[in-house]
Amino acid sequence: MDNIYPIFDRMQSREQKERQLRQRGVTLWFTGLSGSGKSTVAIALEHRLSRQGYIVQILDGDNIRSGISSDLTFSAADREQNIRRVAHISRLYNHTGIITLCCLLSPTQQLRNMARQIIGSSDFIEVYISTPLSVCEQRDIKGLYAQARRGEIADFTGISAPFEPPQSAQITIDTTQRSAESCAEHIYNSIRERIKGGFIN
Repeated sequence: MDNIYPIFDRMQSREQKERQLRQRGVTLWFTGLSGSGKSTVAIALEHRLSRQGYIVQILDGDNIRSGISSDLTFSAADREQNIRRVAHISRLYNHTGIITLCCLLSPTQQLRNMARQIIGSSDFIEVYISTPLSVCEQRDIKGLYAQARRGEIADFTGISAPFEPPQSAQITIDTTQRSAESCAEHIYNSIRERIKGGFIN
C-alpha cells in the first residue's frame, strides 16, 4: 500500500534530533495521590537536569487542565481522554529528543498501561511518589481533601475513589522525610545513563 502520509518521509528523524540535542528523549510518568509531591519533585528534577544541559518539558495536571484539556470534566471517560492526550503529547516530545516529566494522578493500572502503550515501553519510566494518604491530607495545599471529606467533591482519589499503587514502577519514592532536591537527585542518578543515549553530558 502506498504511503498516504509522504510528508513524514521528509521530516528529520528522531535519531537526528537526539544527536543534535545530545540526549535521549524519554517520559518520566509521575503517579501518586494529590499532595504526594509529584509536581514539586518534577520541578526539582527539571532544574537538576537543566544544570546538566538537558532540555526538559513538564506536563502537569493543572497546566494541562487549563489548556489542552480545558474542555474535559473529571468523569471517568474524560480522565481517560486526558491521560490519552498527555501520552500522545509526550510521545511527540520524545520523538523530538526532549525529556518529558508528566505529573498526573493516573490512579489505575489500566490508565498507566494505556499511557505506556502510547508512549512505548522503551521510552516510559514510571515514577511512583508513594507518600501515604495521611501525609497528603496533612499537606492539603489546595484544601481538596477537606472538601472531599465533607462530601463536596465526588469521586476524589484516595477518599471516595480508589488509587491502585503501581506494582512495577521503575522508581518509587516517599517524600515524607525527603526534600524535593533529594528525591530529584535519586531520580537523576537512576536515569542518567538512559538519557545520555550514548552522548557525553
